[in-house]
Amino acid sequence: MSDVNSGGDDHKKPKLTVVSSQPEENTLSQSEDNHEAAVNDEGVMIRVQDLEQEHRDLDQAIATMEERMPYDRLTLQRMKKRKLALKDRISKLKGDVTPDIIA
Repeated sequence: MSDVNSGGDDHKKPKLTVVSSQPEENTLSQSEDNHEAAVNDEGVMIRVQDLEQEHRDLDQAIATMEERMPYDRLTLQRMKKRKLALKDRISKLKGDVTPDIIA
């Protein structure tokens, strides 16, 4: 930390202290680091659940659209592309959370 203001007018101007927003290296203990990883994993799994719900909703919307004639092929194609992108994103997030265990 360092003082930004200096000079003889200390009583007129408040002193400002610069504080870095970056954590100092090696400040987290092992248990705090594990806790952060667990919290991040929980957040990722919540995100996965949200994406899976969106994937199911999109699947239902596609099925409904295909049942009704005529349907907009471009919209249907975009919905299928979005569904595939969601599936890829879900797989990536699940892979990031699940550790690679070589047996």
